[in-house]
Amino acid sequence: NRFLEVELLEQSINKDIEDLDHYEMKEEEPISGKKSEDEGIEKENLAILEKIRKTQRQDHLNGAVSGSVQASDRLMKELRDIYRSQSYKAGIYSVELINDSLYDWHVKLQKVDPDSPLHSDLQILKEKEGIEYILLNFSFKDNFPFDPPFVRVVLPVLSGGYVLGGGALCMELLTKQGWSSAYSIESVIMQINATLVKGKARVQFGANKNQYNLARAQQSYNSIVQIHEKNGTFNSISTYYHL
Repeated sequence: NRFLEVELLEQSINKDIEDLDHYEMKEEEPISGKKSEDEGIEKENLAILEKIRKTQRQDHLNGAVSGSVQASDRLMKELRDIYRSQSYKAGIYSVELINDSLYDWHVKLQKVDPDSPLHSDLQILKEKEGIEYILLNFSFKDNFPFDPPFVRVVLPVLSGGYVLGGGALCMELLTKQGWSSAYSIESVIMQINATLVKGKARVQFGANKNQYNLARAQQSYNSIVQIHEKNGTFNSISTYYHL
């Protein structure tokens, strides 16, 4: 079972990293009704999608539309694709909409490379605090997918892994310069998973949990983007860990 789990995780990560490198937008095949659109999605997730649709219709009738039509349509597609994906169904990660908002997600990285120190740390964290995942927050703007989501680590506090002060992530693909509107959110999630392991992320047991917050994460992210724009490179990432 352990071998199969490792193999599945490696296949999923490799596939999604490859998608980021070589992703090409494909023309969507004609959808013959809602049944085809929602095929391969579990009932509980279909209920979530239907609830979002009803909320959107009600907001439209009330003149209280949030976001943009373009961003909402793309985010609905991303969510459907995630609900259909093998990585999601295998429990490598999970997704929860905060207050049923398409524009604010909680993503839990529930499985990382079993041979990594991070995996061992998460096992200890489970014993100590009952938490065995890395919680990420994805925040999307009205102009998504042309701007990347803002992604930060909510918990636990990590060292290494290209995680900056406040929980921001130092990854070029999450900047305007490195982002492509063709990237799928699942590919981004799997890339973050792989990057944390590659960067030797470790759980900081006993660290002040209040140091991770949105304001500080945005400040760290803006600082690293300014450095990138000035130097034109993300190579010396370790220099900026503790911005």
